[in-house]
Parts: sequence; structure tokens; C-alpha cells
Amino acid sequence: MQPFRTLTAPAAPLDRTNVDTDQIIPKQFLKRIERTGYGDFLFFDWRQTASGEPIADFVLNQPRYKGAQILIAGKNFGCGSSREHAAWALSDYGFRVVIAPTFADIFFSNAGKNGIVLARLSEEQVAELLHKAQTKPGYQLTVSLEEQTVKDSEGFKASFEIDAFRKFCLLEGLDDIGLTLRHAAALDSFESKHDHAGWLKAK
Repeated sequence: MQPFRTLTAPAAPLDRTNVDTDQIIPKQFLKRIERTGYGDFLFFDWRQTASGEPIADFVLNQPRYKGAQILIAGKNFGCGSSREHAAWALSDYGFRVVIAPTFADIFFSNAGKNGIVLARLSEEQVAELLHKAQTKPGYQLTVSLEEQTVKDSEGFKASFEIDAFRKFCLLEGLDDIGLTLRHAAALDSFESKHDHAGWLKAK
């Protein structure tokens, strides 16, 4: 997992509330066994028509938001089923930060484990950022995990809260496997002693 400290990047506005995980990554794509390649299917039903034609006015289909790494959305983002694929799709597409007033609890956990910073700001602050991202070409934000702030070049600055353990993992780029491997020496020592004790007992 890539460490996260500070990111300055274009922001894309998704001015919708209650965006659930089936909208983030539709259920027909959950049969894949890989953890990569899901970015192509992010918001699949919103990005194209039933016949496969791109929907021109959907935010991610607009050239001005190409390369956006920060997504601004309405409250209750990530609600619905607990599929981790939603975080995989956002990450694989290129999003490293999602800003919203509130997030579903399970999605909040899954996103953090996959290197995505979720910044909870007030509805008024999110509304301001949505408006700027919609009306100002090339609008960028700077998100600092170390300082726990969201800023732009026009004087906007807001702070967000994050659990200390999740912050540590994101700063260090540690997912669950990475956390386990930090204790590899201790685990090896335990296994060695356990195997030796079992051998003695067998004798």
C-alpha cells in the first residue's frame, strides 16, 4: 500500500447523496478474483447507457476532470453492502481521497485498509468545495494527512478527524498484511518454539 502524507491534485465533484456500494461497483463485477482492474467499472451504470455509450454529462466522463485524485461527494457515501470491491474500484481508478460529510462505517474501514483517505467535513464546507469544483476549471485541493487538513489556493482550509491507528497505517502505507509482516520475526520465533515443543512432546 502506498504511504499517504500530502496530496495536491484535481478534485472531481460527485454531487449526490447516499451513494451506495452497488453504484460504486455494480454486483456483476464482484465475480472477479483479482484485486486490480476494477477502476474500469467504477460508477459503471452512471458512466454509460445500457447500450454502452458514454454519458457525456457524468462527471468522470468530462475531460476537465480527467486525472482527478480527489472525489468530493454528498453525505452517507459508501452505504449499502459491505463489499471491499468499492474501495478497490476507487483506488484502481486513481482516487486517493474522498471528501464527504459522512461515510458508511464499513466502507470507512475498507477504504482506510486500501490506502484511501476519507475526510469528513461539514455539509457547508462540502457544498463550497462542490461548487468550486463544478465552476472553476482545473480546481485543485491539497490534503495533508499529517496536518489533517484540506486546503485550496483561494483561502479555504478545513480540518478533519481520523483515528490515530488508521492515520498511522495510512502514513506508513500499511495494510493488514503489512501490519502482520512488521511482526514477522516474532511470529517466526513463536513458530520455531512451538514446533520444537511439539517435537519434544511427540518423543
